[in-house]
Amino acid sequence: MSEKKSIIKDKSFAFAVRAIRLFQYLTEIKKEYVLSKQLLRSGTAIGALVREAQNAESTKDFIHKLGIAQKECDETIYWLELLKETEYINDKEFESINNEANELLKMLRSAIITSKKNL
Repeated sequence: MSEKKSIIKDKSFAFAVRAIRLFQYLTEIKKEYVLSKQLLRSGTAIGALVREAQNAESTKDFIHKLGIAQKECDETIYWLELLKETEYINDKEFESINNEANELLKMLRSAIITSKKNL
């Protein structure tokens, strides 16, 4: 995996940790269990899929796995937006993690585009 993709691996892992901590906060403090579970699933799936992509059998398989990670990242942003709109998280909490999710989404898209060019 190239240095850029290694950065994606590190950032997606760090993001998963943030998603887990937000899940803990939402369930323990806010007593919110439905949206937070969805956020936990999609937010941790990103890093798992990036790890799977590292062991892809081909470039097409690599692109496919990163494509799924991209979809999970976008879904995570959706759950974050819902949590903000329903006031389970405040603007400051939202901005911080949402910015990280959008940065990760851009990195995934860039890696996919670059990989497609190299087919």
